[in-house]
Formats: sequence, C-alpha cells, structure tokens
Amino acid sequence: MLLQISFLNHLLEQIQSLLVSFIPKIAAAIAVYVIGAFIIKKLLAICNNLLRSKNYDKSLQGFLLSFLKIVLNLVLIFTVTGMLGIPTTSFAALLAGAGLAIGAALNGSLGNLAGGVMLLIFKPFKVNDMIEAQGVTGVVKEQGIFATTILTPDNKQVFLPNGALSTGVITNLTSHGNLRVDLTMAIALDADVAAAKNIALQVMQNHTYTLKSPAPEVNVLKIADGMCTLAVRPYCKQEDYWTVFFETTELIKLAFDREGINGPVPTRIIINK
Repeated sequence: MLLQISFLNHLLEQIQSLLVSFIPKIAAAIAVYVIGAFIIKKLLAICNNLLRSKNYDKSLQGFLLSFLKIVLNLVLIFTVTGMLGIPTTSFAALLAGAGLAIGAALNGSLGNLAGGVMLLIFKPFKVNDMIEAQGVTGVVKEQGIFATTILTPDNKQVFLPNGALSTGVITNLTSHGNLRVDLTMAIALDADVAAAKNIALQVMQNHTYTLKSPAPEVNVLKIADGMCTLAVRPYCKQEDYWTVFFETTELIKLAFDREGINGPVPTRIIINK
C-alpha cells in the first residue's frame, strides 16, 4: 500500500514537472499559431486585392491564392511543431520526397500548369480573341490553367495544352480590333486593270460589313501563268470575317461579269518536234 502511494506521488510529481516545463511551450505555440493565422489572413487579403487590381483571370487568382495559402500554412505548422520540440526533419524529408514523386508522375501536367499561369499573367490573348497557334486557327472560348479551348471556323472544338502553347508562336488576329481579309482575284492579261481595281473597290466600299477605316485596298499582286492576279484587301470586325470573305469574292466576280472584265483562260502550248 505504501509502495503504491509512493509510486503515485512520484508519478504526480513527474506530471507536475512536465506540465510546468511544457505549459509555457504550449502557450507560446498557441500564441504563435493564432498570430500567424491572423497574419496569413491579412496577407492573403492584400494579395487578393493586388491580383484584382491587376485584372488577372479569376481562375489564376484562385490558383495563386490557394497555392500561397498552402505554403504559408505549412511554414506556420512547421514553426509551431518546432516550438513544441517535435522533430520536423523527418517529416520535411518525407514531404519533399512525396513532392518529387508527384512531380515526376505529373511532369506533363505541371508543364501545362506553368504554361497556363504564364499565359494568364502575360495575356497574349483573351477569351473571344481569334488566334493562330500550334497549327490551329480559331476563337478562344475558354482559357484554363491546364489547357486553352479554341473553336475553329468549321465549328470544331480544339483543346491546346498550355505548356506547348506558352512556348510556341501565338498570332493574335484581333488584338487591334479589326481583321484584314486577304483575297486574290485573277483577271485576263488583256483586261483593263484600272477598271477592275475600281470595280473591286466600289464593291468593298458598298459592302455592309466592310470597314471604311482602314480603307480597303486593291493592288496588282503578280502577272504570271497567263493571268493578272489582284490582291483584294478589305478590313472587317472579327465576327464578320467569313461573311466578308465569301460575299466580297462573289460580289466582285458578279461585278466583273457585268462590266466585261474577263477572267483568265487556261492555255496550253504544244510544241511539235
């Protein structure tokens, strides 16, 4: 009985000693965690306001804020556990190893992620812009973190990985607010070039969707292969591109027919030996 009482007294003394030495650490750790959580909240709010002021894409804002929140909370957790005397070296090594393994497994996806972040930051294009990239021409319908969705003129939806897209050549066809439609019209070598140019200009100037400024142009592109080729250049808005392309071609051809501007006649020279 005396031994049991002595053992209990000794155990209580040890518990009391541990509490006396450990309570200040716990209190300090709790204080650091509370203050750290408050600082993280304020930093995230500042970063959120900064990203909004820069007009970054909402998906990019969410990704960057989530990433920053995870990093800051991990730093806070490591700081608090270190104050409590818990060894964090092994845990950090395990976390680093897991990160390397995940990075190796998601190598392509991480490249697309990095490319998406770069595209959203530097903004070479935006949604509803018409672009040429990776051999594809179309209108940007969605700009995500991993891929960009493009709708081609023949109504096909194409998903371009952001990794390749961000490192390749991107041609933005609508960044200046209008597009030039490049047409070629061939006429006979003996046709009146000046009259043909005036007819084509009048057709474009009278067309509903052809812009007056920049003004349309008609120039002689080349004289070869038994024909005179005219470069016909109307300007239009992005959404009217294909309307102007097809209608202008047809209207100029009909006007040429009415005014007697003949098209080229294929010829073949046969030499008898």
